[in-house]
Amino acid sequence: MTSFDFDTVVTRLGTDAKKWVTYPSDILPMWVADMDFAAPPSVIEALRQRVEHGIFGYCLPQDSLRAQIVDDMQKKHGWTISPEDIVFLPGVEPGFNMALKSETKPGDGLLIQTPVYNPILTAHRHWGLESIDVPLRESNGGYSMYPDALDEGMARSRAFLFCNPHNPTGKVFTSEELDQIAQSAIRHDVLVISDEIHCELLFDGRRHVPIASLSAEIADRTITLMSASKTYNIAGLKAAFAIVTNPHLRQRFNASRLGLVDSVNLFGLEAAHAAYTSASQWRDALLSYLEGNRDYLQSEIARRFPKIRIIPAQSTYLAWLDCSALDLPEAPQAFFLKRGKVAFSAGSDFGAAYGNFIRLNFGCPRSLLVEGIDRMTAALESLA
Repeated sequence: MTSFDFDTVVTRLGTDAKKWVTYPSDILPMWVADMDFAAPPSVIEALRQRVEHGIFGYCLPQDSLRAQIVDDMQKKHGWTISPEDIVFLPGVEPGFNMALKSETKPGDGLLIQTPVYNPILTAHRHWGLESIDVPLRESNGGYSMYPDALDEGMARSRAFLFCNPHNPTGKVFTSEELDQIAQSAIRHDVLVISDEIHCELLFDGRRHVPIASLSAEIADRTITLMSASKTYNIAGLKAAFAIVTNPHLRQRFNASRLGLVDSVNLFGLEAAHAAYTSASQWRDALLSYLEGNRDYLQSEIARRFPKIRIIPAQSTYLAWLDCSALDLPEAPQAFFLKRGKVAFSAGSDFGAAYGNFIRLNFGCPRSLLVEGIDRMTAALESLA
């Protein structure tokens, strides 16, 4: 396999990087879901060639990109789709809000599973919906569902805003769990809006299963949202897509742009095409590196901070840390920011019940991860 360098620290200061400019320069940022690795060399080269062309007018997704996505879905996920099923978008978040605008009305129930990514947690507010929260259950083996509670929530909901792989826990839903969700959605006539943006970042040999791939019946009521952005670290290029196999649902979904959701950035389309066609070796090397970071983090948390509870992520580059037993004088995100000068995502951003949690981004060179853990150590030692 070709060797790729994930250890070199590339400074992002002075590049308008949201992750690095949100806090002062003496803060180590380990919060927003954005990796500190350069994009794959083949993606950078494709963008370089596009820049050298010199004309950056309006563009349309080409048939070759649609064909590549169709091929990817079959090879990676065993899912047969057609080119016309694909709707290109500037992001997954606009996509699930388009779906809610299209398919719900004020007062409808929107099912979610907390803890969950903040734009999913708060999406109901944009459309006057009732949030129906069915939390995930934590155990030593990972996170799981309450099937009966999920079914009761489905009965009260018009749509389910689903996140798989799950952010922030890193959970990958099993085929059995997905089938339970699908059967419940069909039984209660619920639309499934499935955010699957982390679907290529699965660990330990796991394979992602799109919920819409289970049967024609569940596909008929599902809007699947994906992007190359997380896996290939090109989120700032603003390119994503929906897969909607039901033509009537797809037509309504597309119509809900309402002049507010624009076309996709031309560099985003170029980068996505290059990522899907020529960056598979880079992705495999990235996954190996991220698994190593995950395992290192797990062992260091157990060694240095035995009171912090962490369940190994099955996917993503995000770790979900329960700091409840530390008995800190303030919320852990604020504590580590103030005393350790390291910035994590606050657990309360993922649900009101998670104020004693933090989300840590380990998508970075190992040396930065070590530094982040060292800063946590210094912060806790300051209490002595």
